[in-house]
Amino acid sequence: MVDRDDLPAPRQGLVVTHFLTVRDVAVSRKFYADIFGGQIVLAENPTIVKIANSWIIMNPGGGPTPDKPDITLTPHEPGDPVSAFLNVRVADIAAFYADTRAKGGQFLTEPLDRKAEVRCYLRDPDGYLIEIGQATGMLQGVYADKPASSS
Repeated sequence: MVDRDDLPAPRQGLVVTHFLTVRDVAVSRKFYADIFGGQIVLAENPTIVKIANSWIIMNPGGGPTPDKPDITLTPHEPGDPVSAFLNVRVADIAAFYADTRAKGGQFLTEPLDRKAEVRCYLRDPDGYLIEIGQATGMLQGVYADKPASSS
């Protein structure tokens, strides 16, 4: 039996979770549990991993269902454009980066100072993008440069 407090099942109000369509549930479940110190709440159908104050829910893809007609869920494909990503805030990005690399995590770059924060990006086993960031300058009112205008 699963403890209700471990599930994303609020007694009132709401909670926000993140759902990922994955190729291999066991591989993804292990990644999120190991890299983020997550607690596996349900192993499958769906897989739920509790991470800090949130949950990642994972299942393989599939076709339409009565509550989502005309919708097919598929995992990320290499080269797909990114329209959304998981954003994880950490207290010590250098320690997180070193620990995650030691566990086999693949980052796009090392952590880079962006004035407001230090951040880097990680990919999960399906190629989903995960931003890892630590607030730095923003804590003192220093923010990132505005994007250059496209004119």
